[in-house]
Amino acid sequence: MTRSVFAELDAVLSIARLGSFRAAALDLGISTTSLSNSIGKLEQRLGIRLFNRTTRSVSLTDAGKTFVERVGPAMTDIHDAMLAAQSLQEVPSGTLRINAFATAAREVMEPLILSFLQRYPQVHIDLVTEGRLVDIVAAGFDLGLRPSDLVPDDMIAVPLGLQRSNAVVASPDFLRSHGMPTIPADLYRFRCIRARLPNHALFRWKFEKDGIAVQIDVQGAITLDESSLVRIAAQNGIGLGYVMEADVREDIAAGRLVRVLEDWTPPLAPLALYYPGRKNPPAAFSAFIRAARDFAHGEPTRRVGRD
Repeated sequence: MTRSVFAELDAVLSIARLGSFRAAALDLGISTTSLSNSIGKLEQRLGIRLFNRTTRSVSLTDAGKTFVERVGPAMTDIHDAMLAAQSLQEVPSGTLRINAFATAAREVMEPLILSFLQRYPQVHIDLVTEGRLVDIVAAGFDLGLRPSDLVPDDMIAVPLGLQRSNAVVASPDFLRSHGMPTIPADLYRFRCIRARLPNHALFRWKFEKDGIAVQIDVQGAITLDESSLVRIAAQNGIGLGYVMEADVREDIAAGRLVRVLEDWTPPLAPLALYYPGRKNPPAAFSAFIRAARDFAHGEPTRRVGRD
């Protein structure tokens, strides 16, 4: 099989999986025009049309469905054989694609991801952060990073063991001027920094103590959709902010921010890396999983060989 035919078959499978020439082109790292021309040449050689194309949608023809059903498993076997060969490398290399919540990525960025890259400079990590849950297989990711209670049941999880919680914080000057809340209901008389979720809904601050759960729809002078901006606003005395404790841990230790209502913000589910079962993973993937397990047990990231 020539490289061009191999690429054409991968292109067909990518379009069928993503349902879009544009999305498939982005996934494959080529232009939409190049992808369209490649599919056109393959269809001409086969003497059949694989896709029904309109300006609004793309779908497989009956012949295309049959083709994909036959070619898909064969291409999976070919890719597995290539990965098996790559896994024999002494030095891990290649790209690992990871999808994560931004807050989760910040927690492991320095101790796990950057530490790993320093030890394996031939590996490239493509880290994508977004607020919504995605199907990492359908979206072409190798790994996901989420709270363990959000990991799909059909995935293999690697718990990272990090202690996590939310935190309500404000600047020392703000608390000196306005006082300190002692129960969540006190927040109704305080100026707060509102947060907007990725789906554009306003976030209600969540609290729990002694089995009692409370949600507060706070009010304030500003609404933000990014945790780092909430941190900046809180540092500047705009109001009380509700963030991940890990994002403000250094600020609290340095006295730039003060944590309140700590007894109402219990621990959250720990983080976990997760991935689908796969045969003969490449060396870079195996090395990263081992590094994650070392990290979870408090061990420094170390060089590892093949699984």
